[in-house]
Amino acid sequence: MGAVVTERRVLSGMRPTGRLHLGHYRGVLQNWVHLQHEYECFFFVADWHALTTHYDDPRLIESNVWEMVIDWLAAGINPGSATLFIQSRVSEHAELHLLLSMMTPLGWLERVPSYKDQQEKLKERDLATYGFLGYPLLQSADILIYKAGWVPVGADQVAHVEMTREIARRFNHLYGREPDFEAMVNSALKKMGKKAAKLYTQLRKRYQESGDEQALQTARALVDDQKNITLVDKERLLGSVEGSGKAILPEPQALLAPQAKMPGLDGQKMSKSYGNTIELREAPESVEAKIKTMPTDPARVRRSDPGDPEKCPVWQLHEVYSDQDIKDWVQTGCRSAGIGCLECKRTIIDAINAELAPIKARAIEYENDRGLIKSIVAEGCEIAREQAKQTLDDVRVALGFDYG
Repeated sequence: MGAVVTERRVLSGMRPTGRLHLGHYRGVLQNWVHLQHEYECFFFVADWHALTTHYDDPRLIESNVWEMVIDWLAAGINPGSATLFIQSRVSEHAELHLLLSMMTPLGWLERVPSYKDQQEKLKERDLATYGFLGYPLLQSADILIYKAGWVPVGADQVAHVEMTREIARRFNHLYGREPDFEAMVNSALKKMGKKAAKLYTQLRKRYQESGDEQALQTARALVDDQKNITLVDKERLLGSVEGSGKAILPEPQALLAPQAKMPGLDGQKMSKSYGNTIELREAPESVEAKIKTMPTDPARVRRSDPGDPEKCPVWQLHEVYSDQDIKDWVQTGCRSAGIGCLECKRTIIDAINAELAPIKARAIEYENDRGLIKSIVAEGCEIAREQAKQTLDDVRVALGFDYG
């Protein structure tokens, strides 16, 4: 179903499982900073999601929640431009998750690619739980409760958004037609004006009688361009074109995030589970110590031995941080033994510390004023609850649970 979505709304979250590092900054936060100026952004702390893998020690989650919000703000997320909130403070997520679970086929959850993959990666944890199986559905509820049009994800997470689309489609198919749907559509048509309404009616007829996809696309664009009708009316009009009812839960789209692989200190992807990270608030001397002890090309046993940058984890950091002149200097100097490994590492140490300096400076303000952090989050939770409540009201009406 090509439902109208809240096109300018983005929803994304992060699990509070520890201090954030450069992998988070390069892979997620820089993109969030960019998106907050172009979209209506809702960024949430996914504390219930953290419970799916850390249910045996939830005490860690609380401190991680506040430290993560500090990292977000320090990285440049602006509470004046984006709504920041905590998932568990908006109970509507849980209710929508419960209601969706009643109509979601078990096989849809079992086939999610990351289900068996995560169980394999986290063998030391007992993840044979209902919550872990159902976490993709909770993710879907997180998205659908805000009728978000876009969900920024990496290529490996597109399947989660696609499943959310399927769930929305199934819900709308089962519960989407209102008792007075046709009357509502006719009322919306009158608000469009005679010319637009006539064109819409022609396009609907062409699509429904002959399956003309071009007519469908033109009808969607026509409806979307209407300025004097509500989002709900737009949903009804699109539902009428496609032969369905009103889209209670619009289908979101995946917004592919820029590829930003951040290598860790050992050459693998930077990840806390590999113990190869540099935190966003890492002290300069700690950054220096970590970089200095990084492994290099094993062929360079002595300073005079030539090496190959392609076999050295430090070169991967040069690919991220260094300009072409420095890269050329490294390639020539390493292969000819003209520079030593510590010289090569020095430019990376300086580049990382320069990147972290403004982040740490901004973090100090928030570290010293926890009340400010809590007020930012409280305000964000209030905004999120209001939006979530409206969606849940629609869902309850569709299900017939609006007992008067």
